[in-house]
Amino acid sequence: MFKIALLIPEAAVSAAVTSTRYVFNTVNNFMVSSGKSPFFDIQLIGCQEHVPLQDGITFIKTDLRIEQPVDVDLVIIPPLYGDMQAAIEINKKTIPWIKEQHHKGAEIASLCVGAFLLAETGLLDGKKCSTHWAYYSEFKSTYPQVEVVDGAVITEDNGIYSSGGAVSLWNLLIYLVEKYTNREMAIMISKYFGVDIDRNNQNAFMIFKGQKNHKDKEIKKAQLFIEKNYHKKITVDELADMVAIGRRSFERRFKQATDNTVLEYLQRVKVEAAKRSFENSRDNISEVMYDVGYMDTKAFRNIFRKYTGLTPVQYRYKYNRKYMA
Repeated sequence: MFKIALLIPEAAVSAAVTSTRYVFNTVNNFMVSSGKSPFFDIQLIGCQEHVPLQDGITFIKTDLRIEQPVDVDLVIIPPLYGDMQAAIEINKKTIPWIKEQHHKGAEIASLCVGAFLLAETGLLDGKKCSTHWAYYSEFKSTYPQVEVVDGAVITEDNGIYSSGGAVSLWNLLIYLVEKYTNREMAIMISKYFGVDIDRNNQNAFMIFKGQKNHKDKEIKKAQLFIEKNYHKKITVDELADMVAIGRRSFERRFKQATDNTVLEYLQRVKVEAAKRSFENSRDNISEVMYDVGYMDTKAFRNIFRKYTGLTPVQYRYKYNRKYMA
């Protein structure tokens, strides 16, 4: 049997723990119903017998403690809840255990912001990773040696797997089912749980709020100016002059502070404004395009799709119920 250790850290998201176990047990049920033997042996492993989850209201009983010997093929790390650094601090004992299992040959999968605990082990250094889009800035600043794949639902790098935000974990679980069993079983599981098996990015769900978790006051001033005047034509020279910094230094500092070039930041602010219009108004595509400062339909469409994964029309039909009425 393929042996899975579902790590149960304190403050883990309870729904992710139960969903993960449910998926692999369902695969086993399908196997048995077709006359085959169960394929997955999934055990819950933690630092104590009863681990408090999420906000401490729910507890889950583990099968094994981390100090007990175990031989596993895959370790799954569920997402943490609340403040990431606080959650990591109370789960420090799990870090050497994760590293030990990887050293012994186990593959590792993190779900959503479980990537923080995985990154704390150092196993992600120099590798690619997915996590929840709302935590990109915090993750990048905390673990600069890890490459976060912007918008990715699933990332695989040398036997280490990670997923994007929230329900993206289902896509990774189904991906793992396919990897270790077959495509037919993955399709059955996706249909059983009602999951889009081929969703490949989380861009449509992202809300761009601007990366302001830095201490560069001049760059913050430029960011605020962009966000208030996105509908106007703004040049890099104008922004640099406004904060009295040379253009090259301004561009370098902007990229360092926000992880975006000035052009990328302006595009993302414009796209975010367009998304809000498509969600809440009946303005046509051209009206929204002009309102956010674009004059070329093709350019607007390409930029919008770059950051959302959808065309303006697709986005409107997906999120504007009034428009559909």
